[in-house]
Amino acid sequence: MPKQGSVLSRFRSLDAYAKTLDDFRVKTTSGAAVTIISGLLIAILVLSELSAYRTSVMKPELVIDKGRKDKLPITFNVTFPKIPCYLLSVDIMDDSGQHLSGFTHDVYKVRLDLAGNQIESEKAHKLGDNSEGAELALKQDDPDHCGSCYGAPSPHENGCCNTCEDVREAYIKAGWGFNDPSMYEQCVKEGWRDKIETQSNEGCNIHGHLQVNKVRGNFHIAPGQSFQQSHMHVHDMAGYIAGAPDGHKFDFTHHINKLQFGDVIPDKMKRRTAKGTPVELTNPLDNTSRVTNDFGMMYQYFLKIVSTEFRYLNGMKLYTNQYSVTEHERGIITRQGQEGLPGVFFNLDISPMLVIYQETRPSFTSFLTGVCAIVGGIFTVAGIVDSVVYRAERQLRKKMELGKAL
Repeated sequence: MPKQGSVLSRFRSLDAYAKTLDDFRVKTTSGAAVTIISGLLIAILVLSELSAYRTSVMKPELVIDKGRKDKLPITFNVTFPKIPCYLLSVDIMDDSGQHLSGFTHDVYKVRLDLAGNQIESEKAHKLGDNSEGAELALKQDDPDHCGSCYGAPSPHENGCCNTCEDVREAYIKAGWGFNDPSMYEQCVKEGWRDKIETQSNEGCNIHGHLQVNKVRGNFHIAPGQSFQQSHMHVHDMAGYIAGAPDGHKFDFTHHINKLQFGDVIPDKMKRRTAKGTPVELTNPLDNTSRVTNDFGMMYQYFLKIVSTEFRYLNGMKLYTNQYSVTEHERGIITRQGQEGLPGVFFNLDISPMLVIYQETRPSFTSFLTGVCAIVGGIFTVAGIVDSVVYRAERQLRKKMELGKAL
């Protein structure tokens, strides 16, 4: 059997880090300075590597959007300071054939005074008021009472128009203009004329939530109740064109407080990209104002909507949308007559692409690799620097001993 000493000596021969005797080591001031500086650099870079390891980043990826059958949620808030609530209606149209006129579900109208202060907030009725008069009109002394529709087709199966709103809907269904409410018994009983005169100098804030098909289309806020006539989308603009009882004209000066498609990213869930820039989805139309004195102004906003998904390390997913916008405005009154409809139109174009932001974090092995690279690299460079400085000092010392130094 080989002796234990020979085995150890053979094992020692594998040492790639042979040590020199302490008696042959020379410690210098410059070497100490290089050691301190390299140690500080190692500490700073290791802390930086640790911070990078603990910080997650968002990596974007572009894929085909396969969720085109989903609904597109819209949150909007628009203020019209120069047009009353009873004249405004919200309509939704798209290429799939959906056509919703006078949409009121989850839509609210807030009456505003001339200073912009809130007068009344309520669910968006077709007339923009609480229609207390309509409730009184429904309470007829004769339970079999059937109000006249004045030649227009009734909106109800019983063929009656017991409220002013029924008469108005009947006229719209027939494609007739609903001009003077004082001509109709139901409207006189409900005090519609007084309501119009009271609200004519008010503004309106419309806000709410919509769920639309994820196809190209538009939703718009325009004057008067809309209806279909000969396959055309028509609005009853008689009240808008006639203006207020005191003679002043309405117009579509507006301020877009908010227009959001999908969920808002909470601050606690915001991350940065690999380049260090924060991932924030801004809404280009938020706090946008347009001012006009022309009652026939049409504002169009062409929106390109891109679906966006955030995937977090904890498994949570957040779906939202981001959009770009192109604006266009024009007057509808030309030499050829009226061309178009005054109002604010949001035209939606859905991108077929989906942007996915995947939250990632460096692995522990990559962190160890980085630390080893930092320590080894700095020690190597520090050794080279120390060797150069030491040799330069020796050469200078020898020259000084020989008296050749300048």
